[in-house]
Formats: sequence, structure tokens, C-alpha cells
Amino acid sequence: MNKILLIIKREYLSRVRKKSFVIMTIVAPILMTGLMVAPILLHETSEEDAKEILVCDENELFETHFEDREDIHYQFIDEPIEKAKEVFAETEAYALVHIPRVEANNLDLLESTVKVYARKQVSLSSQNNIEYNIEKVLESIKLKEEGLTRELIDKTRSSVSLNTIILDESGDEKISSTEISMGISMASGFLIYIFIFIYGTMVMKGVMEEKSSRIVEIIISSVKPFQLMMGKIIGIALVGFTQFALWIVLTVIISSVATGLLINPADINPADITPGVEMLAQDMQVQQGGFEFVMEQLGSLNLPLILGMFLFYFVGGYLMYGSLFAAVGAAVDVETDSQQFMMPITIPLIFGIIALQTIVDNPDGPLAFWCSIIPFTSPIVMMGRIPFDPPMWQIGLSMLMLILGFIFTAWFAGRIYRVGILMYGQKVNYKTMWKWIRHH
Repeated sequence: MNKILLIIKREYLSRVRKKSFVIMTIVAPILMTGLMVAPILLHETSEEDAKEILVCDENELFETHFEDREDIHYQFIDEPIEKAKEVFAETEAYALVHIPRVEANNLDLLESTVKVYARKQVSLSSQNNIEYNIEKVLESIKLKEEGLTRELIDKTRSSVSLNTIILDESGDEKISSTEISMGISMASGFLIYIFIFIYGTMVMKGVMEEKSSRIVEIIISSVKPFQLMMGKIIGIALVGFTQFALWIVLTVIISSVATGLLINPADINPADITPGVEMLAQDMQVQQGGFEFVMEQLGSLNLPLILGMFLFYFVGGYLMYGSLFAAVGAAVDVETDSQQFMMPITIPLIFGIIALQTIVDNPDGPLAFWCSIIPFTSPIVMMGRIPFDPPMWQIGLSMLMLILGFIFTAWFAGRIYRVGILMYGQKVNYKTMWKWIRHH
């Protein structure tokens, strides 16, 4: 045990002292913060002049209905289209909209006959605004023909928000939120997928580096191959936990400072910015009541269970897959030879994250059950089911199967590792690896 601890310490300290670790630990939170604040900063710093759009309306129906915006100004021209084109050519107008004449009973033709003349490709936001103004007028005309008004239609519209209450066996009520449960489910499953893939690959490359440099020959003289493998897997896991925790802390600190210094949410007008930025601005302007509602919904979840299970599947999934990645690293000499062995390992991971998107819609179905029991997919799928309160016996069975899966993969990988780590210059295939496993 002491030897494993020494290997863990060596792996951990050698990696956290690397410049690449320090640089990525600092750069990643800065990049994440940049992705969050860059869209609004780009909008605020842009000083684009308002676009002037000329409109030639041969039906004389739209002039009083086109609404200007801060970035778009409409100018109607009471001239034939040919004359309007000449006016457009002589001005610096952004575009010319031609609404051809149609019979009053054939206004539907305007849905496909309106043309926009421009000197270059029209922006998507401008195109959407033109379409919206025309659609609004056509809808109003159709409503009037049916004896209705837009105001009457608006009055009849309703928005229903369901409040889900969970009744347990004792009759107690508990508030629930499907949206928040799905969000936690997808986020936790995705984080486990990313962690296993990134740091599992790091284990494989670390083994390959030691093997190619022949350092492993010296190490093996002092420790058993299995001890070396487990020490390396656990040591890199601790490196991953350290980096992950630092990313979270630094991202929160840097993003809080950046938004506080550079962005004032009260000055943002969502109506004047692109849809993607509008969503970000709305997120920054969440009212206190909405925040309290979200916290109430989070409080309705069994957060201690979710966090505990996340830690268990986080560690269990990594240890199981890390053993397999270490076995691959020991079996090959160069990274290009590892691709044939990587595929069987990564397929269950990829299947788990794809299946999770379907399972969150039916967390108690047969697919959800079996994927959460099979160890190769359970770290992702069962973690995705936890926010939906699966039966405790299923959680216990899943945990037991994951532990057994780790024991099996550690034994399986250990038998490959003990032989492969000292093999050089040999082309390895599945038949060769099977011989190593059977070798006593």
C-alpha cells in the first residue's frame, strides 16, 4: 500500500508542477469568462449606423404599419418600382423592398412575391424584421375579414405554467420541476463523460511515455505492475479533481469581476440585440422573484443524494475506464497504434451520452434501467436518472455493479499491463492481448 501511495504522490506532484497544468488551469477560466461576456461587449462596442430601408408598396397597405427600430429606419417611396430602383441607386440606402400590387382577394400571393433589392447580402435580423412587419399586416387583414381584431385575439391568449407536486407513499407533498431536473441530469452526465474521456486518455499517454522512455523498467524492479497501474490511475484522478475544482472557483471569481467591471445589466436593451445575446442579457437580468423560484425548485431536490452519487459515479466511472485506458497504453508503443483498441472503450461512453438525451424523457423505462445497471454506461445514465428519484434498490444495484465492474476491469487490465508494459517493438493485436490475459 505504501508503494501505491508513493506512486500516487509522484504522479500528482509531477503533473501539477508542469507549466502546462498551471497554464491550462488559468487560461481555461479566462476563456470561459470570455465566452460569456464577449457577445455583449461586442454589441456595446459596435457603433453601426442605423440602416435606411426603402419600401415601394404598390398596394398602399403597409406604410403606417412598418415599425422603425434603433438600427432600422423605413422610408416609403410613392413611385413605380423602376423609378424606386433609380432612387435606391442614387442613395446610400441599405436595401429596397418591393411589395407588388395584388388583388384584394389574393393577398396570400404576397407571401412569396415580395422582393428585396440590396447591394450585398442582407443581414438575417433585417430580413426577419421585414418579414415580421409584412406578416403582421397580412394577419390583421385576415382577422378583419373574419370579423376579429388583433386586440381581441391577444385578449384570448393564455399562458399556462404547471406546478408539479410529488406525492410520496406517506402522502407528503413535494414541489418538483422537470426543467431543473433535466438540466441537472444532462449537466452531470456530460461532466462525467468529459472527465472520464479527458483524464482516461491522460492515463494512457502517461503509460506510453514511461514505456517508450524505458523508465518503467527501473520502476518495475521496485513495485509490482498492478501497483504501478493503480498508482498512476489514482494520481491522475487527483490531478483532475484539483484542476476541475480550480476551474470552478476561478471561473466564478473571474466572471463575477469581469461582469461587475465591464457590464451593467441595467443598460442592456434586449430589444436591440441579437437573439443569442438577448438570451444572455435576460439571464443577467433575472428578477429576485425568479431567482427565489429557482432556489425553491433546487431545494425540492435531494441535493445531498445528488452530490453524493455524482462523486461516486465520477470516481467509479473514471477508475473503471482508467484501468482500460492504462491497459491500452501498456499494450502499444505509439499513439497511432492505440486507435484500434480505443474504439471498443469509447463506444459505451458515446452510447451513454447519446442515450441520456432520450432517457431524461422516460427515466423509468427499460432502456434507462438497463443502461443504468450495466457498468460501462451506468456512470453517465444513472447519474442522469438520480434527479428523477429512481427506486433506491436500483441505485444500490447500479452502485454494486459498478464496483464489480471496476474490480473486473482492474483485473483484466492488470493482466495486460504486467506483460505489455515491458514489450517493445511488437505489433499488438487482440489475439496477442488475449494470450497475455491467459498467461499465468
